[in-house]
Amino acid sequence: MSALPSFDAVLLAGGRAARFGGIDKTALGAPGDTLLDRAVHAAAGARRTVLVGSREDARTPTGIVLVREDPPFGGPVSGLAAGLGAVPASAPLTLVLACDLVRPVEAVTLLLRAVDPADDDADRDGWVAVDDDGRRQPLLALYRSTALRTAVDSLDEVVGASLRRLTAPLTLVEVPVPSALCADVDTPDDAERLT
Repeated sequence: MSALPSFDAVLLAGGRAARFGGIDKTALGAPGDTLLDRAVHAAAGARRTVLVGSREDARTPTGIVLVREDPPFGGPVSGLAAGLGAVPASAPLTLVLACDLVRPVEAVTLLLRAVDPADDDADRDGWVAVDDDGRRQPLLALYRSTALRTAVDSLDEVVGASLRRLTAPLTLVEVPVPSALCADVDTPDDAERLT
């Protein structure tokens, strides 16, 4: 594999986890192998990693910048805007990653392999994972930082904004990623995937 592209990472952990009774689902898993640990590990090559929306009582890994969207639970676009705001001088790419993915390390590896660091084709605004059913996964994607910031800045309001609206103007390369690697934990039954 060629050298990794230079990227920052925005990890999104700001959901309410309503189907889990409001617990911090990023803490699910064995000690040292929680959903949050897995997301942080997946972003290990990042120049800077920002964690958005972690609960106040959650453990923040060393070297991670912690921010919260305002207001809390404003949705993923609001969280993304807060995360980008914590990186004043972006790397060329930004990894956007939900913290509830079960196998993010393998998924992010596939995304990174799809990017040629020497390719600076401005017609491509990013690379997005696409599962076996052809569904784009905008919270498992690498975006050109300038294009992503422009898309966020173009929205009238980020609170409650949809990811589909945010990414609609972007030219994204679809990267096939097996559905098993795109699987997240939304319900208690999904938590069985952690083992």
